[in-house]
Amino acid sequence: MKIFNHIQIILVEPSLPANIGSAARAMKTMGLSHLRLVSPKQPIDEQARSLAAGAKEVLDNAQTYATFDDAIADCQLVIGTSARLRHLQNTLVEPRDCGELVINRVSVGKVAIVFGRERVGLTNEELLKCQYHLNFPTNPDYGSLNLAMAVQLASYEIRMAYLQKTAEKQPLVEAKEYPTAEALEHFFAHTERLYKKLGFIRNEAVMLKLRRLYQRAELETNEVNLLRGMLTAVEKAN
Repeated sequence: MKIFNHIQIILVEPSLPANIGSAARAMKTMGLSHLRLVSPKQPIDEQARSLAAGAKEVLDNAQTYATFDDAIADCQLVIGTSARLRHLQNTLVEPRDCGELVINRVSVGKVAIVFGRERVGLTNEELLKCQYHLNFPTNPDYGSLNLAMAVQLASYEIRMAYLQKTAEKQPLVEAKEYPTAEALEHFFAHTERLYKKLGFIRNEAVMLKLRRLYQRAELETNEVNLLRGMLTAVEKAN
């Protein structure tokens, strides 16, 4: 299952090494092995390795990044987990549909599933950099999931989607190319710079709505290049 090598599980500022170890175990049971950590509060310790059980190599190979942007920079699809609805909500996706989405997209680039801080989750700014928001339909009277549980649920649905597709002998390759998160950020920065110069963007809310619109469109690489060419043409004309 080489395509699983393109799936990145990202934990943003995890507070306890034990949670990292438990998440690593949850990943390995479903065949995932690429773990990224964004500014963990504490280094991986013996308790983390103990809770990882047979998934020690997942911990040993985990990559650490200083910022959220660095961790997602090379990913073509970024899915952020969110326990609650936000004011500027991107496309919501439930675990089963998320699994199918990941398997459909993983053949053409890296996919990141991002889990936020244990207490407060992902910030609004971080979620706006994700094309989809994964929401777990838990009991409305008690929806508390710990970090490892959330990782387990997402990983399980990815594996089930893969098994379903291979059982039905469906092709795993999608004939499209998508930009990385880093390339999208350059496009958004270019858009904001020009639109401010033209006087179209006068407050932060406008750019947030534009970002959401473009994220929802799932721009392909050639479309981003076309839009950037248009921005450059307008700059030259002014």
